Amino acid sequence: MDDALLAGEGRLFTDPDPDVLRAHHARKSRGLVPKVTTVPEAVERFVPEGAYVAVGGFGQTRIPVALLHEIVRQGRHHLGLSGHTATHDFQVLAAGRCFDRCDVAYIVGLEMRGLSPQARRYCESGAVEFCEWTNAALLWRYRAAAMGVSFLPSRSMLGTDTFRHSAAREIRCPFTGAKYAALPALSPDVTLIHVHRADVYGNCQIEGSSVADLEAAAAARHVVITCERLINNREIRAHPERTFLPWYLVDAVIEVPYGCYPGNMPGEYFSDEAHLAEWMEVERDPDALEAFVDRNIRRTRDFQEYLHLRGGVDRLRRLRHVELLIDREGRD
Repeated sequence: MDDALLAGEGRLFTDPDPDVLRAHHARKSRGLVPKVTTVPEAVERFVPEGAYVAVGGFGQTRIPVALLHEIVRQGRHHLGLSGHTATHDFQVLAAGRCFDRCDVAYIVGLEMRGLSPQARRYCESGAVEFCEWTNAALLWRYRAAAMGVSFLPSRSMLGTDTFRHSAAREIRCPFTGAKYAALPALSPDVTLIHVHRADVYGNCQIEGSSVADLEAAAAARHVVITCERLINNREIRAHPERTFLPWYLVDAVIEVPYGCYPGNMPGEYFSDEAHLAEWMEVERDPDALEAFVDRNIRRTRDFQEYLHLRGGVDRLRRLRHVELLIDREGRD
């Protein structure tokens, strides 16, 4: 790149050429066809060995846990991962040793809950190659791909070690001569997102913050949606302003009630802090963690059996009650 002044030392894990993604999207059907499937079928089809995966949500909020469990259950490895504010999602995939390369912004830490011992061990083991970014930089990389350009300029990261460990390039503006960091487009093979409501075609509605989900979906070759509830397309058409993701971005839709558990689904149910604390505790002992993952994920038939193990309907109702109380207190 002739205009480059400095270059980060990190390796690009995906092709930033926007025409590759554009050609793929040009072949995708825009028809209103039903896309309802199952979690195992969606992972089997859209998350093959070696795929690069982006995960929606933020921290432990609105994350597609049912899909993450199925990735572990199906024994996927050698995945690429976008670590954009990844907490419990990173923890689950690290427990399954599912990925070996990661674009990292925020990982390992589960916010006020502390650092995941297994995620830290896995990262320090040498089994994972990292390329560093900021949270904003990863979002802008998605946005570049969605816009059909190979990079976006930014003043973020210039002069920092984050830049040095990234795959960004320093360039000069052709208009002003100012220096910018060129952030390469990021096109995941698949983006996994959990939403509040969706119709059978893939039109989605959420409550709360969208974070980077729209950009991550528009940048991806494939998008898999799990939802709390399937709703009639008439409801989508009655409130078009609520559509957060349109059907033409989506490849698969699965109704998975409580599909974010043990995370927090805004307006639906609070995070299961006791279960998240249990994760952190068992991770201190690798053998105990293996037994824990076997019991809760690998040996369960599906996500519903996992929910049953964690207390079933009674536990989930209590978490829903906590969330509704918090929501009411926030409005008062």
